[in-house]
Amino acid sequence: MAKVDVIIPAFNAAHYLPVAIESVMSQTFDDWRILLVDDGSTDNTAEVVAPYLDRLGSKICYIKQDNRGLPAARNTAIRASTSEFLALLDADDVWLPSRLAESLKTLADRPQAGLAYGLVTHIDPEGRLGTTFEGNRRYAEGRIAPYIYMRKVELPCPTLTFRRKCVDEVGLFDETMRATEDRDLWLRIALRYEVAFVPKVIAYYRTSPTSMSTDPNRMLKAQLQFIEKHYGARGCGIRARQVAWARVYKQRAEALKRQNRPWAALTSSLRAVALYPFDLDNHRTAWSLFWNWTKSPGRN
Repeated sequence: MAKVDVIIPAFNAAHYLPVAIESVMSQTFDDWRILLVDDGSTDNTAEVVAPYLDRLGSKICYIKQDNRGLPAARNTAIRASTSEFLALLDADDVWLPSRLAESLKTLADRPQAGLAYGLVTHIDPEGRLGTTFEGNRRYAEGRIAPYIYMRKVELPCPTLTFRRKCVDEVGLFDETMRATEDRDLWLRIALRYEVAFVPKVIAYYRTSPTSMSTDPNRMLKAQLQFIEKHYGARGCGIRARQVAWARVYKQRAEALKRQNRPWAALTSSLRAVALYPFDLDNHRTAWSLFWNWTKSPGRN
């Protein structure tokens, strides 16, 4: 039995899948097994996977299912898992060679932690390096469930490793959530366990112009669903909900700015200020977007 089951959901990601699999094969920690769930792909995913089934033998399990979405694909892998630890890797992301070793060492050092995460560097669709996510060191680890709820800390999926027993206790990914389902599970685990942090880059996170995160309205709906679902949990009261709402609208404003929609960005940032005026970052964002709007052609 492997010590770590690596969960790779794949939907029409044949182009990137070999790089993801090779990054697992390059790990300095080698007691792993890949659970690769083909979520109804219509590309040549099966053809791409076939050589790895021959090369890796029992170290890879290939599961095909009808398309049911990312949370369901991950849940299929979890149900098939037998290892003490589970690690996430999406089909278009890449692990650095020490990814598993660093995560498992951190969890071994902190037996009271239910999950561990680290930092990522963003890459574009062609694999070119971009910015590095540095995390929020103030709320990086420990009993940080309220900060996960308030979106004061981000836990990048390709860096997540969690104990299998945690999902036995808190349940699987919520398949009714087609976004923020990862934050939802991390919060449920963090309400019972500590969170551990690896303070270094251990994965590359691929950004795509067609990802759901680039649709501000769909993301807003999902984020508000998450906030309401957990309102009233320990540390997730009235003030925390106000902070969470404000941060959602602030992040939406920043996404709208990247889409060159200055008026929509400004109004979203002002909503953040109204929801939680005590955070100076909300004011700074609003002023910056107001200035951006005054310079925009046609002020649309």
